[in-house]
Amino acid sequence: MTKEELISLHKTMLQVRHFEQEVAKAFLAGQIPGFLHSSVGQEAVAVGVCAALREDDYVVSTHRGHGHVLAKGADLNSMMAEIYGKATGCCRGKGGSMHIADFDRGIVGANGIVGGGIPIANGVALAAKRRKTGQVVACFFGDGASNQGTFHEALNLASIWDLPVVFVAENNMYGMGTSQRRHQKVENIADRAAAYKIPGVVVDGNDVLAVREATLEACNRARRGEGPTLLECKTYRHFGHFVGDPGAYREPGELEAWLERDPLVLFRRYLEEQGVPAAALDELEAAVIEEVRMAVEFAYRSDEPAEETALEDVYAPTEAGRRAIW
Repeated sequence: MTKEELISLHKTMLQVRHFEQEVAKAFLAGQIPGFLHSSVGQEAVAVGVCAALREDDYVVSTHRGHGHVLAKGADLNSMMAEIYGKATGCCRGKGGSMHIADFDRGIVGANGIVGGGIPIANGVALAAKRRKTGQVVACFFGDGASNQGTFHEALNLASIWDLPVVFVAENNMYGMGTSQRRHQKVENIADRAAAYKIPGVVVDGNDVLAVREATLEACNRARRGEGPTLLECKTYRHFGHFVGDPGAYREPGELEAWLERDPLVLFRRYLEEQGVPAAALDELEAAVIEEVRMAVEFAYRSDEPAEETALEDVYAPTEAGRRAIW
């Protein structure tokens, strides 16, 4: 990667971090409706995976999906407005934090049901395979979702049909408040790939370059028609399961140890070692903070959805709309 591309990765991770921090602050202040699950600490997974995708590839996200959507190229303003429930949001204020979609950018949608997006990814991948477009679907889910029947059924079918899916297990070590050590006997979720005769790859989910490299290999395999890959990215969420969860179930010193491996700190250190001046990185972060601030202002200024639009957007309005993905 060029130095400019590396800096772009860092910028996107900064956007995700400061976006998440800003919406968490607004949520705790009672300014955001609904519920909020933060991906602070997991930025390298979203950015590393999406950096390996083509513009026309697809993403299927989760209830903790802001980072995935931003990393795939969603607009900061429309994202912020959506979370605030405003008409200028990318789903016209009807999706909120857990149900964001943007078909123009290949973001099929976040999903509030644990494991609910995994079979959807198969459907999108089957469409891409039948159209012979070479498109790939990146399907994100957490360690808890890998215990759901949808996970096993979808991996089995994707293997049988050689579907172009990269199944991305964001293993942040906790399914809600239950440690992975307590809800799974296996050490690595990726070990489960052997049952479906597909590659299972474990990667450091706090290393954005390692995630990108592993995803590129999985995407190339999928584009060659060789089927899916199960990619496990080991990472850690800095907040509890939801914003406001104190995380009392964590072991003493656990969070502090993971904070030393903060993906943004690690990558900034790497960039400085590559000769990027610290002052330039400070300037970049300041610019991102301003972008996020402006996005909040945009959301505040935006109108609430009109009552008469409540029943709109239930069905695609035209045949062309119905064919947007399929």
